[in-house]
Amino acid sequence: MEEINISVRHDLTRRYSSDNQQDAETIPLAALKALYAKDAETVEITKTNSENNGITESLLAIDSGRYPNVRRLSPFAKKRILVTGGAGFVGSHLVDRLMLMGHDVICVDNFFTGQKANIVHWMGHPNFELIRHDVVDSLLVEVDQIYHLACPASPVHYQSNPVKTLKTGFFGTYNMLGLAKRVKARILIASTSEIYGDPEEHPQKETYWGNVNPIGPRACYDEGKRVAETLAYSYEKQDGVDVRVARIFNTFGPRMNWNDGRVVSNFILQALKDENLTIYGDGQSTRSFQFVLDLIDGLIKLMNSDYSGPVNLGNSEEYTVKDFAEKIIKLVKEQREDQKCTSEIIMLPGLEDDPHRRRPDTSLAKKELGWQPKWSVEDGLKETIGYFQRQIKFFGV
Repeated sequence: MEEINISVRHDLTRRYSSDNQQDAETIPLAALKALYAKDAETVEITKTNSENNGITESLLAIDSGRYPNVRRLSPFAKKRILVTGGAGFVGSHLVDRLMLMGHDVICVDNFFTGQKANIVHWMGHPNFELIRHDVVDSLLVEVDQIYHLACPASPVHYQSNPVKTLKTGFFGTYNMLGLAKRVKARILIASTSEIYGDPEEHPQKETYWGNVNPIGPRACYDEGKRVAETLAYSYEKQDGVDVRVARIFNTFGPRMNWNDGRVVSNFILQALKDENLTIYGDGQSTRSFQFVLDLIDGLIKLMNSDYSGPVNLGNSEEYTVKDFAEKIIKLVKEQREDQKCTSEIIMLPGLEDDPHRRRPDTSLAKKELGWQPKWSVEDGLKETIGYFQRQIKFFGV
């Protein structure tokens, strides 16, 4: 009898932690777009009490009684998934996808850069749980998978408190790996193309060790992510933790922070407000940009693959920063009703340690994951410009 029980327990564990899940790419695009196209509504209400003398106020209203439709998974296919940084730009899109796929999702965020508005449409849903928590402190939960995304990713934010950025890179990853070890969960570490520094190899393959200044202004983020990778593979070798590492290249899309100082959001907002687009340097540095929905496909594919080495996730379309600025001005003109944009491009002094060239070699992702970007940069920009247009109209900026 004991042998039968052991066999049953083993079978349940194997089936519950296996890759038996619906393909993330089968979620309809319309369902994904609906979640960021209308994160909130404006409702006009009139207060007639003596305090406001009948003044009409515009309030932010969320209809928390209605949720997007999610799949119904069997108990053997349904996973308990932790997403750190789940209220952030990338994390919230990942939460959306996992929820729509039918899983139980625990979203952890300290709201340094994340926003409740990004995940408010799931609050109260039986499959969703939100925990305000800083990953620098330990966390005890029972989960099957961990997507560790928590860390400020834009220079404006990670340079504002470099010691905290390093603590998040090391202690945050240390705590999540410890949790993965304890509950025997698979963990995906969100690393970055910044681990390559100012690369001398182009395009960058996963085998390239990088060219990083360990004491420069970007070092708190670059080295924090490098040590996070070292920790992950040390836990794998020493304790058998099941790890995945995604090296994420420049990503853009809806829900980017307005004030994060990144190229895409800066340029789009400047163009929409007819302000000059500011380029640091001569504009000849190159970047590659991927749309966020492509990245989410890649993260989920990597998590559920058998490949445990680092994998580049990015778009190989390469632009000079100047060409990219000109493209955004052109697209903003096309998407405006008046077909106008008076913005011009101005050059400012370059930034210290700013990489000169950046483009991923994604042949490994294609081979091991069957993943490659589906969104062209132009299509992604059109979607993102439309998002910021709606935000500007909503907030009256």
